[in-house]
Amino acid sequence: MATLIITEKSSQAKDLRAALGSRFGQILPAEGHLLRLAEPEEVDPAWKRWAPTLLKPDGLYPTRVDTYGNKAAKFKAIAAALKGCDEVILATDCDREGQLIGQEILEHVGFRGRVKRALFTAQDPKTIRQAFAALKPNTEMRPLYEAAVARQQADQIFNLSLTRTATTQLRAPGARGVIGIGRVKTPTLAIVCLREIEIRDFKPEDYFEVVATATVAAGTFLMRHAPPPKLRIKDRARAEAVAAAAAGHTGALAVKVEERRQAPPKLFDLPALQKTCGQRWGWTADRTLEVAQELYDGEGKKLITYPRAEARYLSENQIADVPALVGALTRLRGFAHLEIGKPVIRRGKSGHFCDKALEGVSHHAVVPNVNVMDDLENRLARLSEDEKRLFALICRSYLAAVMPDFEYRQTTATMEVAVPGGAPAEFRATGRIPLRLGWKAVYTAAEQQDTPADEAEQDLPPLANGEAATLSDPKVEAKRTQPPPRYNEGTLIDAMQNAWRFVEDPALRERLKDAKGIGTPATRAEVIKGLKRQNLLAAQGKLVVPTPAGLSLFELLRAAAPPLVDPGTTAVWEMRLDEVVTGRADFRTVIDGIADEAQRLIGALQGRSGAVIDVGGPAFKGAGALKGKKGRGTGVRRKRAAPADGAPKAIAKPAAKAPVKPRRPRKAAAAAPAIADVPAAPVASAGPRRAGPTERMMAFARDLAQRKRVALPPEAERDFDACRQFLQQHSGQAN
Repeated sequence: MATLIITEKSSQAKDLRAALGSRFGQILPAEGHLLRLAEPEEVDPAWKRWAPTLLKPDGLYPTRVDTYGNKAAKFKAIAAALKGCDEVILATDCDREGQLIGQEILEHVGFRGRVKRALFTAQDPKTIRQAFAALKPNTEMRPLYEAAVARQQADQIFNLSLTRTATTQLRAPGARGVIGIGRVKTPTLAIVCLREIEIRDFKPEDYFEVVATATVAAGTFLMRHAPPPKLRIKDRARAEAVAAAAAGHTGALAVKVEERRQAPPKLFDLPALQKTCGQRWGWTADRTLEVAQELYDGEGKKLITYPRAEARYLSENQIADVPALVGALTRLRGFAHLEIGKPVIRRGKSGHFCDKALEGVSHHAVVPNVNVMDDLENRLARLSEDEKRLFALICRSYLAAVMPDFEYRQTTATMEVAVPGGAPAEFRATGRIPLRLGWKAVYTAAEQQDTPADEAEQDLPPLANGEAATLSDPKVEAKRTQPPPRYNEGTLIDAMQNAWRFVEDPALRERLKDAKGIGTPATRAEVIKGLKRQNLLAAQGKLVVPTPAGLSLFELLRAAAPPLVDPGTTAVWEMRLDEVVTGRADFRTVIDGIADEAQRLIGALQGRSGAVIDVGGPAFKGAGALKGKKGRGTGVRRKRAAPADGAPKAIAKPAAKAPVKPRRPRKAAAAAPAIADVPAAPVASAGPRRAGPTERMMAFARDLAQRKRVALPPEAERDFDACRQFLQQHSGQAN
């Protein structure tokens, strides 16, 4: 009997064939998910009509073959090959979603032969051959598969049930459109809306600080009276009194000198990479993922490890790679000046190499691929400018991680000034003298300033404790408190990852600090894109802001069912989903728990009274389960279904100028979108049927095909209805 190797996509199959030939067996690619979850009405015909009902079957939603594009043909080829095999090697991505893509095929056809798993975090020939020399029994991956099933099923139940409930209960009479709810999408909208409300309600306060020149035997420097926020000077007269008291004052300095050291930053996971690229270069989260993906599996590149990393650590067995990586990278012109000497290995959670920190995690931190270091120059020559920038950033992070600590001497000088009619005023100055740059040598001067100091620092002359200093030329500086900044995509992803910040209960906050927030590294950029397409979020330069429609929807949901818009609640369930991977939770129990939460929220929405919302746009055609990596999502999809409340049928709006989709989006799935006052995509008019699609339809279809990484059928370019069907099937996004 034969062995069949199943990969996640055609380019992966090509890489495997180049590395392995045919000695392990036939290699066939999937195309992301080849299966979809059954629609609610396929499980229970009564569920076809939209109503405030929990759409949870007795067991699990069954799978169906996805008929879009060539997915059915690829499934048929794999299914036929499986009939002649007694062994399968799954070579899909080694994360939760990759496990689901491969294993759900075997579950669907009832394959009962041996199944092995190839695990690799880079796609160069050497890494692939190493993975196939160390195949694992697929039974070891069962928890990962069950965690993927739990997320997929929970999203189907929660998103569809709450979307239908919100639409039927909150939509204004006679209004059209769908009020889309997503287990991750809706609290993400809430994070942005909460910040916008905080900015809107912010009341600036004026306060004052006093700065004066201090003179000692060795020179002069500035000292500042800047009380902490709770003790700020709000009265200018008080500030003027402090300044008057400081003029000509001579007193003894209290000088404290400390020698300190600072360890290098953590390595990059995907959210940290997206945040850094957003801050430095203004990249969207999507752009960062797109460039990183090309560095990972681009033809002739393969320069970094798997980019959708969810940890900032490396395994302890990767310590053996340090000499080779450091040697190769320091031969590059940009790093040749570094004198690293013996690499510094930091173990444990306070360091960079920690097995315990990787428990239950599919991918380690993003680092250069050690297995292509002997061909580095040739590969670098193939990179675009953006790819070079991102690769250099990842290289610097790795080199910094194995370099010595930054060592410096910090001097703090304080002096009290008596103020008539009030408490003494403390004037303060700090200075830092670098003793050993250590890991900071890998960064430019500008990059070293990325992290601001706790307080303003300056070059200080030599100071002695108890030395006399005289203050002169005091000045009162007027200051004003500032509202919190709006999010950019990188800082929004950081907020999603650190959802514990939105939790008030101290015990729960601590528990959630070790959790992964809401969404996953692979899906967060897609969630933000989906909210933008649905006109709930918008770009304002580099910033992300809620639209009026998004704010209105948030306020309505917060009043009707607060847990729906609570990031902390969603973070708790994300933590429970992650516990399935480590065996601390049963996947069916987690599905049932999220379904119970959905049932409670349905009851809350049904029991409310008060405001309703007019989402303004034409109604969408129902919702069902969308599959496919490109999009490889596991949630729900739009499908032809009875529109709620008899709303007229239409198709999703085109994005005005949608960003380029990453080559391998993880999740493009969820409940039907909420839209507000936005036009629908072009639809057939009531007049005579046109033979070909409009120019606007074709522009949107080509953009959609590029972002989804799917082929645009030839008939869609010629036939109006075929193009409209393509748009209907692929224009939805959610989470």
